[in-house]
Amino acid sequence: MPDSENWLSGVFVPVTTPFDPVTGDIAPVNFRENIRRWSGEGIDGVVVFGSTGEGALLDEDEKLRLLAMARDVSALPLVAGAAGESTRAAARQARLLSEGGADAILLHPPTYFGPHLSPAALRDYFLAVADASPAPVIVYHIPKFTKVTLDPGLVGELMRHPNIAGLKDSSGDIKRFAEFSKVCGGECRLFIGSGSLLYTALELGAAGGIIALGLIAPALCARIVQCFRAGEARQAGAVQERIAPVHRDVVAAFGARGVKVALDLLGYAGGAPRAPLVPLATKERARVARALQDAGLLQGAPE
Repeated sequence: MPDSENWLSGVFVPVTTPFDPVTGDIAPVNFRENIRRWSGEGIDGVVVFGSTGEGALLDEDEKLRLLAMARDVSALPLVAGAAGESTRAAARQARLLSEGGADAILLHPPTYFGPHLSPAALRDYFLAVADASPAPVIVYHIPKFTKVTLDPGLVGELMRHPNIAGLKDSSGDIKRFAEFSKVCGGECRLFIGSGSLLYTALELGAAGGIIALGLIAPALCARIVQCFRAGEARQAGAVQERIAPVHRDVVAAFGARGVKVALDLLGYAGGAPRAPLVPLATKERARVARALQDAGLLQGAPE
């Protein structure tokens, strides 16, 4: 666990998982080099095998290997995505990843039966995993993929558990985020999952963002948080306005596939997604390139 009391704040980047183009296995050298580079860009933490990391497509042994590699090359706080269709499976994975070096566990609801579970059943799921996990749990609200929308009342109840450290909201609904902030009353760590809403979320009391936009423009995302904390609202807003379209046209439009194309263009190791995901078409790749160009990210424009 990091020494600082405030370690769970700022910009955390949900790193992609590079794959070998021939074998389809994870590519350790590329993974390590990417994390080394991001870690030098002013970010505050790393998230491995979340949605952008194609966590749902990784084997458990691959997750443990990636976790160990990330721990080896970066001293930043490290959050690991956990999942399980049963409470038992999710709790076991949370324990395994905690023992493997994760500082916190990012846990989303079950997806298969999740949309049919009552708020009470969802509460029991999260509380049971939090009880079992040696590392603190961050509740992951991502209805786009899970088809589960968490109620503010349920979130408020979950945040009272001593081993639930906060929530990542990737709903894209800033009104719901404001409701989450209200029920938490400043007693938990809220992270926004949409890079285009980082500044607004900070105004609403967010601790920071777990944002794929931070992979594409890490220094600029970190700058938004730095300016906000320094009371430089105009500067923070200007940076947010500059890079918000990149979230819309790359992250929101194409997910991990689009982020990987952007990373290739920026000199990182992006590469192809894992099947059944397919690479972007030529027209889609051009849209990603235009978004980076319009934001000045390909020309090394000054911050």
